[in-house]
Amino acid sequence: MEDPATARPGPAVEDGDAPARVRSRATVIGLCWLAIVVDGYDLIVYGTVLPTLISSEWQLTPAAGGRIGAAALVGMLLGALVAGFLTDRIGRRRLMVLCIAWFSAAMAVSALAPTPELFGVTRFVAGIGLGGVVPTAIALTVEFAPPGRRNASNALMFSGYSVGGVLAALGGIVMIEAFGWRSMFWTGALVGAVLVVVVWALMPESVVYLVGRGRHREATAVARRYGMDVPEPAGDTGARTGGLRQLLRPEHRAGTLLFWGGTAAGLLLVYGLNTWLAQIMRQAGYPLGGALGFLLALNLGAILGAPLFGTLADRIGPRPVVTGMFLAAAGSILLLMVELPTVLLLSLVAIAGACTIGTTIIVNSFTATYYPDHLRAVGLSWALGVGRIGAITGPLYGGLIMSVGWGFQANFLAFAIPAVIGAVLMALVPGRAAARS
Repeated sequence: MEDPATARPGPAVEDGDAPARVRSRATVIGLCWLAIVVDGYDLIVYGTVLPTLISSEWQLTPAAGGRIGAAALVGMLLGALVAGFLTDRIGRRRLMVLCIAWFSAAMAVSALAPTPELFGVTRFVAGIGLGGVVPTAIALTVEFAPPGRRNASNALMFSGYSVGGVLAALGGIVMIEAFGWRSMFWTGALVGAVLVVVVWALMPESVVYLVGRGRHREATAVARRYGMDVPEPAGDTGARTGGLRQLLRPEHRAGTLLFWGGTAAGLLLVYGLNTWLAQIMRQAGYPLGGALGFLLALNLGAILGAPLFGTLADRIGPRPVVTGMFLAAAGSILLLMVELPTVLLLSLVAIAGACTIGTTIIVNSFTATYYPDHLRAVGLSWALGVGRIGAITGPLYGGLIMSVGWGFQANFLAFAIPAVIGAVLMALVPGRAAARS
């Protein structure tokens, strides 16, 4: 009789408990959602405290504020690339726990930073952990998503980023004046510490990882529990471990380069707007609470829009959806230059949020479904890693435009340009990529 520990993988055994399996898959996606909520809170919290750091606490210049904002994103670049190296060595479950613990500890240290220079260092350190969470959560969500629902499931999961942004904006409105800006970081550190325990207790290991490590009995057990098929092992060690060489093979090269560029354009918009939107609206004459209301609208728009666009991407394919979303983002951002009633401006900001943050979410799932199973995590890690160049540029870009004194309208024109570039890049992605979704 064949030893189950060395048995070849095959289809999961059907046990007739489909509703339980659906609930189990929802648990995995829910845990990834919670991780992205805390991840999004940590990233967007800087945009909520930045007006305070500029106007009172440290009297930061816009250029200095942009450099500190970029520090976390430089860390995320490093973290995403390290995650791509570690995901096939320690597993996606342990990697996620490690990353959450890392950035939660760094948030606590950020709350203690006595100078802007040390604060920037702590933001860089936090970014390393944040950078590893995103590709890991996406890879797990795409793997455990129900068949035919990968884009929608990923969009729903990644809406947690904007939920984190909403919580950061609401927290800023309530807490900064009452308890000071440091309370925002203590709150994030506490929630992250609780999440470490929850993820460690409830998150299963990736079936793809288990198969790749030859742990077929464990892979079959997880697959049976979650109603999944067990994938065949990659044909050779190089393909199994992924790597840049695999991503740049002729069959993947065009898509890989276009995803790198599209991810960079989307992340420039996400982190540029989340860092500077509140300060731009302060410059336009709004008080702190009103300015943070625009940041709130930006992220609420993404929460409502991303799952809808994800469902649409599952029906017609992600390429036309993300192309159209980038173009809609450019149009809504340009209209913010016009003097309009506040309610219309808030509506435009919500559309911009749905089509910048939301677009990046769909680009991530588009990337994940483009590659075969054994390259999914490393493909995402490289796209997000290289794309962090755009994320790093976003806060610096916004700070530069504000520094030259062209008026707050110039910021909106500047942010519409990368949206158009992103639309062009996504329109050029080979059509075969959508077929894997």
